[in-house]
Amino acid sequence: MSGAVRHRQAPGGAAPLQVLTLALGGEIFAVGASHVREILDLVPVTEVPGAQACLNGLINVRGKVVPLLDLCLFIARRSAATSIDSRIVVVELPVAGTPTVVGLRADKVYEMTELTEDALEDTPPIGMRLRSTFVQCIGKSRGEFLVVLDLAAVFAAVVSHDSVPPGDLMAAE
Repeated sequence: MSGAVRHRQAPGGAAPLQVLTLALGGEIFAVGASHVREILDLVPVTEVPGAQACLNGLINVRGKVVPLLDLCLFIARRSAATSIDSRIVVVELPVAGTPTVVGLRADKVYEMTELTEDALEDTPPIGMRLRSTFVQCIGKSRGEFLVVLDLAAVFAAVVSHDSVPPGDLMAAE
């Protein structure tokens, strides 16, 4: 499944979806493992004056300047406190058609896991706090639901400077 696909693939031809599970604001989310390059301990962040609140700085990753996106701030409109478990997940995604490396601040990183086709569901039209455009699908793992984020849609919203007002990220119910 690519980041642009929001629904599970048709039966018979689908491969399992590899995801990385992480905590954001006290909730468990997942991101496609195919985007993940590495996981880092927190590193110093250089703030960028005038930048969007959720895209609040730059980090040095192996000598390269990498923008840092606070997913918790993007999703919940509040930043979580830094703890010993906080990590930066370095991902590569196409942004405006160009492969781009971005750091994602996460409260905690759990594990890589595989979601089989029968464990993947379409995003329901109601019952979601987050707008469905930012959700690739819902996965089931160990009796729990995982919201698999559509990172391409998240970055498209950030890059377009849509200045999405608080609450507009949330689903209208």
